[in-house]
Amino acid sequence: MIEELLHFFASPGYREMVLTLLGEHVYLSLVPLVLGVLVALPFGRLAQRHRQLRGPLLGAASIFYTLPSLALFVLIPGVLGTPLLSPVNVVLALTLYTAALLVRPVLDALESVPGHITAAATAMGYRPWRRFATVELPLATPVLISAVRVASVSNISLVSVGAVIGIGGLGGLFTDGFQNDHMAEIVVGIVLTLLLALVVDLLLVWLWRLLTPWSRVDKVVSEP
Repeated sequence: MIEELLHFFASPGYREMVLTLLGEHVYLSLVPLVLGVLVALPFGRLAQRHRQLRGPLLGAASIFYTLPSLALFVLIPGVLGTPLLSPVNVVLALTLYTAALLVRPVLDALESVPGHITAAATAMGYRPWRRFATVELPLATPVLISAVRVASVSNISLVSVGAVIGIGGLGGLFTDGFQNDHMAEIVVGIVLTLLLALVVDLLLVWLWRLLTPWSRVDKVVSEP
């Protein structure tokens, strides 16, 4: 196996292929992650503000998330008229999956903000939108980022399924490796997928600390 891996990485053609597939995997998994967060935020906010909508919204999100990803990759081209191998299908499908996964955590994150803080902001004259953007959303960030970390791993894993219908990403190494009985491709695909998930997770942790500097202050103050 070691010799096979060394031969794999010694080939400029294989290296170029891996870099191309890695770039496609990053694009196909992270763009839907960002879009999914942007879609989930208003729905989570809507569920928080209007309790009568909470059940239908959360129920619809849960049901949608149970749809098989491969079926959705095939269904979307039929609905939108896009080519079957278009990356748009994967981006749209994963955006919907991410949004469905995050609606409930967004609601939980917003409800984790202490009521006396929002009341104080209201008493200081903060309008609802300003209070949401400058008080509630920053304080909800720790819970929200935790959910986004789960969604990032889910997206990076699901993109690999797209290789079954010929869409790019590191999953192409799995299908090509199985077809050609080339174990090195499969191993490289698995390792790079795991490393990508780890790197994205570390970046989200860094973003978490960047956006919540007060959490570090609280930790220092609480230490003896």
